[in-house]
This record gives sequence, C-alpha cells and structure tokens, in this order.
Amino acid sequence: MLTRDQYLRIPYVLVIESVPGPDGDWCRRASFPEVPGAVAEAESAIEAMDVADERRVRIILDWLDAGIPVPVPRPPLQA
Repeated sequence: MLTRDQYLRIPYVLVIESVPGPDGDWCRRASFPEVPGAVAEAESAIEAMDVADERRVRIILDWLDAGIPVPVPRPPLQA
C-alpha cells in the first residue's frame, strides 16, 4: 500500500490548453484528466497549473480520508 506522500508523487498527466473565456478573451485551462475535478482556468498557464495542482492534492487527500480508491496509472516518482 502506498503512503499519502507516495500518492501525491504519482505523475498524473497534466493538460494545458487555451480556451475562450465567458467574456470572449482567451484563458488557459490546466487539468489532470486522471483526477476528476482537478481543473483550473486563469490568465496564465502557470497560474492555471498552480491552482489545478492544489486541487489535485486536495482531491487525493480527500479521497484517502474517505477511503475512496485513488487511481494509480503509473508508479510514484522517487523522493
């Protein structure tokens, strides 16, 4: 069984794309498709990645606390 730290080191796929915002301006969307709900939109790709990663961590920790299986599509990175 993996530790909480190992679950957080799983290298999930990160997708960055430019999408039209509600006001017609373009924004950046960052998402971890293997972690439902870990999505964020912002003006910059860096901002979107930071927020999406914070959501990824929160979701994984919430799943672990609730006993929900966390997807492990590839082994955790070594510390």
